[in-house]
Amino acid sequence: MDFEAVAKYSALHLKPAGLSLQYGTAGFRTKAGHLDHVMYRMGLLAVLRSRQTKSTIGVMVTASHNPEEDNGVKLVDPLGEMLTSAWEEYATRLANAEEQEIQSILTEICQKEAVKLHQYASVFIGRDTRPSSEKLSQSVIDGVSALGGQYHDYGLVTTPQLHYMVCCQNTQEHYGKATVEGYYQKLSRAFGELTKHASSSGDDQMCLKIDCANGIGALKLKEMERYLPKKLLIHLYNDGTKEKLNHLCGADFVKVHQKPPLVFFYVCAIKPFTFPSAQIGQTLKIAVVQTAYANGSSTRYLEETMKVPVHCTKTGVKHLHHKAQEFDIGVYFEANGHGTVLFSKAAEEKIRHMAKEEKENQKREAAKMLENTIDLINQTVGDAISDMLVIEAILALKGLTVQQWDAIYSDLPNRQLKVKVSDTVTLARV
Repeated sequence: MDFEAVAKYSALHLKPAGLSLQYGTAGFRTKAGHLDHVMYRMGLLAVLRSRQTKSTIGVMVTASHNPEEDNGVKLVDPLGEMLTSAWEEYATRLANAEEQEIQSILTEICQKEAVKLHQYASVFIGRDTRPSSEKLSQSVIDGVSALGGQYHDYGLVTTPQLHYMVCCQNTQEHYGKATVEGYYQKLSRAFGELTKHASSSGDDQMCLKIDCANGIGALKLKEMERYLPKKLLIHLYNDGTKEKLNHLCGADFVKVHQKPPLVFFYVCAIKPFTFPSAQIGQTLKIAVVQTAYANGSSTRYLEETMKVPVHCTKTGVKHLHHKAQEFDIGVYFEANGHGTVLFSKAAEEKIRHMAKEEKENQKREAAKMLENTIDLINQTVGDAISDMLVIEAILALKGLTVQQWDAIYSDLPNRQLKVKVSDTVTLARV
């Protein structure tokens, strides 16, 4: 390990005195001005993780729905999952280490995880539209370069797109092409195939009005528009041309404050909608995974009306993701909008086989619909663009308007509040 290079770069990314951060479900998040050293060190850690797994690792510079002046970073594991828990601890230790401790911590990680220092290392890097993100991405690049890793800087991408491309790269394109264009093509093709079965398709236009929270989603949807079927019209609001990122808009704002965004077209609550498995003549184990933040009315509707098993986990996407992996089809979501659907390898292989080989026409067509649903869903992580297209396809196939969807059940009244305290230790003891 070239500790001379590590120290040389580290001197350019000094840690502020007294700063202590914790790697959580969403990685590190705080004021952007406090993150330069963290980004550099996460570049170092990504190289070690890449060498240990012999796979490409992702580093995403973003603070998601946090205010524009914040920023953050999260590492993406080989199959597009969240970073494994053991390495979250390494990330926290490395981020909080004093300069003279960096070498010993890196050495300890290599020894514990049997990291081969001469193993090829590959890191994919992406960032959001925050003013601070480009400079912080360069700090990540410095960390990767200090340990001799190779990197591909995708620039401006959504977090789910980076997760998608990491997965594609490590599955030898079994999941798709590791490019933004490949992402657009896969989702758009699947959406077109699914919605051509809708009774209302024909020459009818489908229109989507989208709150982009003044963020990266607006740029990516503008790019994706030319790949989508012509019958789907998209209109972008809060597109970042006038207001600050996440300012009085976005899914988290609407959910937490129970208020409409600055620009909106229809007031409704976002509710779970289960796409029934097609009648393919096979038994598939299906379940929904929620957290305690889920509205109780949604749980009751799923269990009593839809007759779908519901499981509750600890808060945090990684906990829901792991639980959903236990089923043939696992649907998970959190109240802040993060969620997706996972298909087990066995279920996916069965569905794809039936879509090609099933002799009975009705079962074959049903399997094809499920196959296209699989391709439309980004299974690596919750993806607002993918989820939006899935819901639009389901509504078209079911012949439902947004208003009819909203009327399926009524949420229990609720509001989430953040309580600021001066002494969290005392609070924990109460």
